[in-house]
Amino acid sequence: MDLSTPITKVLAIGQFTEEAMNASKRIPVMGKEVPATLKLYLNGKIEQWFLKPDMSGPVFILNVANADEARNLLGALPLGLAGMMDFELIPLGPLTPLRLLLTEKLAS
Repeated sequence: MDLSTPITKVLAIGQFTEEAMNASKRIPVMGKEVPATLKLYLNGKIEQWFLKPDMSGPVFILNVANADEARNLLGALPLGLAGMMDFELIPLGPLTPLRLLLTEKLAS
């Protein structure tokens, strides 16, 4: 039985960089960041978005098939271009070991 897991989403955990700690530099970029992020959402690339309670950055669930695509999308956002945001990228896929619970009759 194949238990490999295809990547279907990427969890992106954002962290403001030291450069972003300067509010006078960050605030003008944020005015461009919000519409650019909204476009990714409306284009179906961002499925869900959250803000960490400590306000240190966003968390996105992205509809992409690999971390490189996620890195390219997020790096092209204004905060990424300004060096104000870094992301930890975690590829996700279906919980395929659940297939072990299926009998041949249920699988067909």
